[in-house]
Amino acid sequence: MTMPSALNGGDPAGLGFGGDTVTLVEGATFCLSDRHGDVLAGGSHGLFFRDARVLSRWELRVDGRPPEPLSAHTPEAFAAQFILRRAPRAGLADSTLLVVRERIIAEGMRETITLHNLAGESTVVTLELHADADFADLFTVKEGRAPHGGAELTVVGGELVLHDRADAIRGLTVTASGEPTVMPGSFTWRVVVPPHQRWQVEIDVQPTWASPRTNSRIRVGEHAASPSPAQKMKEWRDTTTTVETDHLGLADVLQRSESDLGALLIHDDSGEGEPFVAAGAPWYMTLFGRDSLLTAWMALPLDCGLSVGTLRQLAQLQGRRVDPITEEQPGRILHEIRRGPASADVLGGTVYYGAVDATPLFVMLLGESWRWGADETVVRSLLPAADAALSWAARYGDRDGDGFIEYRRATDRGLINQGWKDSFDGINDAAGHTAEPPIALCEVQGYQYAALLSRAEMAEAFGEPAAAARLRERAQILRTRFGEAFWLPEKGWYAIALDAAKKPVDALSSNIGHCLWTGIAADEHVEAIVERLSGEDMDCGFGLRTLAASMGAYNPMSYHNGSVWPHDTAIAVAGLMRYRHVPGAIQLAQRLATGLLDAAEAFGGRLPELYCGFARSEFDTPVPYPTSCSPQAWASAAPLLLVRAFLGLQPDVPHRRLTLSPQLPPQWGRTALTDLRLGEATVHIEAEGDSVKVRGLPDDWEVRTHG
Repeated sequence: MTMPSALNGGDPAGLGFGGDTVTLVEGATFCLSDRHGDVLAGGSHGLFFRDARVLSRWELRVDGRPPEPLSAHTPEAFAAQFILRRAPRAGLADSTLLVVRERIIAEGMRETITLHNLAGESTVVTLELHADADFADLFTVKEGRAPHGGAELTVVGGELVLHDRADAIRGLTVTASGEPTVMPGSFTWRVVVPPHQRWQVEIDVQPTWASPRTNSRIRVGEHAASPSPAQKMKEWRDTTTTVETDHLGLADVLQRSESDLGALLIHDDSGEGEPFVAAGAPWYMTLFGRDSLLTAWMALPLDCGLSVGTLRQLAQLQGRRVDPITEEQPGRILHEIRRGPASADVLGGTVYYGAVDATPLFVMLLGESWRWGADETVVRSLLPAADAALSWAARYGDRDGDGFIEYRRATDRGLINQGWKDSFDGINDAAGHTAEPPIALCEVQGYQYAALLSRAEMAEAFGEPAAAARLRERAQILRTRFGEAFWLPEKGWYAIALDAAKKPVDALSSNIGHCLWTGIAADEHVEAIVERLSGEDMDCGFGLRTLAASMGAYNPMSYHNGSVWPHDTAIAVAGLMRYRHVPGAIQLAQRLATGLLDAAEAFGGRLPELYCGFARSEFDTPVPYPTSCSPQAWASAAPLLLVRAFLGLQPDVPHRRLTLSPQLPPQWGRTALTDLRLGEATVHIEAEGDSVKVRGLPDDWEVRTHG
């Protein structure tokens, strides 16, 4: 059996776009509905909890007909308001009954339905709500396969109870106010609403293996006094840095980033400790190694605690044995966790380890979190996990002893490609031929280079100078070998990978932007890279294409071969700003960032996981990718990385040093970080163009500024 494409590379069920699907998310729970608020049977809609669909039908009928939609609002990632009206009666153009559905997601769902009679006489209304569940695994829904089993529906004490026929543990209860008639699968209310009056009903949906968190009588727009999820969001906002800017588009997307990242926060099963971030809604509401690590890195200016929670959770689940089915190996950092009913069939268990990049990224993030002020005790406690990760890289990652990290799946169940472009055809050469594994990706060598330097810096600080020297030597050898093996002088870019024969896979791709970000790129190569990335075949006008339009496998509507991923473009911007001394680097970085923010504005202030890579000259707004996740963690965090990159913000809390090298795009105007926490210090940074002011640092700190 080959592993289904649910892990990324296939044809997942379409979510729709252009506003026809509403996605709500809170922690590991999410809901997909249409703009009526209905969950329609037979598609990808549903209320999902712990990777199982616990509602597959949730349809409202007013006098036997669907109400007509007027508008839908999502003031928070976890809350929605659907404004509808009763369909006009025969012979009438207008309706006098307004129907408002207010929905809040937590570990379950609460919905309030309000009927407003706008007429001068009483009206009789029959309200019906139809509910069902199939308890389908997330993978089954994502791939559009028919679910097996289903729910047994009963009425117990006025509650609708749904049980999974295939697993007695999974179940759901639905309770409602208003004294409805309850039948297996439906609630019915027959009411009289007086003139200019309102009638209201509340419905609670609670998975029976969840802790109740949605039982507060909260309303959309009244979050301040409510418990979770709104209280969780308030606490998140109270602890995060405030980012302000004169650029209205950037301000909007940063506000949405903060909200979406807060909604994507999840805890371990104990509910204790620092939270970590889920990868994205709807299909990746779980801990992902690569996605969660990169998101935490990009979100450091907002909250360093997110990185600590992510690192701790991943360390707890770090590989300890060799298991070909799950691809677990000692020291390896996981690819993803799944808890759905089909996880064992798809992944070989609840945890799958088939990622080649998460392990060095773990070490990178630990070093960066230490620089940003993570508690030294916590950092020291995670050093054994970092050392195990580096041991994995040497023993299992470097399969042939050539100094590079390669991957090849252990069985036919695993992911064929195990870097961030993990679709089956994501790695190919200039002619469009897919690479043969084992494959050594260019960006993974960069991650490993940065990981070695990060561990060396911590070793030196913690009294291990000999170990630090060895690690730095390993990093320098890797950088030299990388330049020799990956640089294509006749083309002016790094190969995306080396294939099984150690032959360069010569496609021009966005992966080289990651090589700039990690610093593995040699200065003498960067000017040519900047020129290549500046070309119209890479810069589509709304960001950096994943694959140049001049390459054989280019397809602007593909997942990884010509689309634009906001996190990928943001990493390239950060890489260009690292090499700001190279001619053209700053200008290209500013142009890419402008395109990304223009795309965000077109998507209503929320950057999706990806969008199509059509040229801006062809379509003046970005074309959505039909199965893109939104909100998606690293897309949400990407604008924060842009802000940090253009500030040149490099804190070093252990050495009490702050470096700033501002080169903000002119249209940004004034940009400020307020209440930025760097260890025990709380700092205010205000910049415009290439000037910057810093307030709040203790006197014994050193501030280095470079325009």
